[in-house]
Amino acid sequence: MHLTHSAMQQEPAGGIAGWAAGLVEAMGGPGAGLAIALENLFPPLPSEVILPLTGFAAGQGVLSLASALFWTTLGSVVGALALYWIGAGVGRERMHAIWAKLPLVKASDLVRTEEWFAKHGTKAVFFGRMVPIFRSLISVPAGVERMPLHVFIILTTLGSLIWNSVLVMAGYWLGDQWEAVGTYVGVASKVVLALVVVAVVTYVVLRLRGSDRAQHRRSS
Repeated sequence: MHLTHSAMQQEPAGGIAGWAAGLVEAMGGPGAGLAIALENLFPPLPSEVILPLTGFAAGQGVLSLASALFWTTLGSVVGALALYWIGAGVGRERMHAIWAKLPLVKASDLVRTEEWFAKHGTKAVFFGRMVPIFRSLISVPAGVERMPLHVFIILTTLGSLIWNSVLVMAGYWLGDQWEAVGTYVGVASKVVLALVVVAVVTYVVLRLRGSDRAQHRRSS
């Protein structure tokens, strides 16, 4: 029985799960790694679909469990490194120049962010690999701040291995019910996104109020 047929009974043939299933069936572990590398570069591709599906494929004998974990973790590191080098290419000076042109922000905000990352960056990179949405984004500031490359690779590998293992093993154990993993992780992703939106809106509102007060004091 083909993986695409057995795993995707309820998915459209052209869906993300069908695409990922095709890669895994055609290429095995390297196909799963490629899918996860692309997921890092394009966060709308959901790891909560690709990883459990890879675990299910391992349970069906399409690839070994060890191969699934190795290649998906390697794919995570490769994708993260690409984003790291994008951040490194932008650099601190260019980031400050871009930041200075943005409305409602101050140079001191970026300085505080840099100071925070310098102090907590290792924890942010490690744990960020296990947080939906931030899994990809955290690599960019690591590159901007030029976190030592070997430290970045080690933290990314360890954090990715934990996240990938949980989702791959869940798909492996759940079998043809692997899609349940995506449902629960998808809810968590929406909660994280909602919190980020609330934080951004709150920040903008506070900035606008602060600007209004400053303008009122100057005019009075």
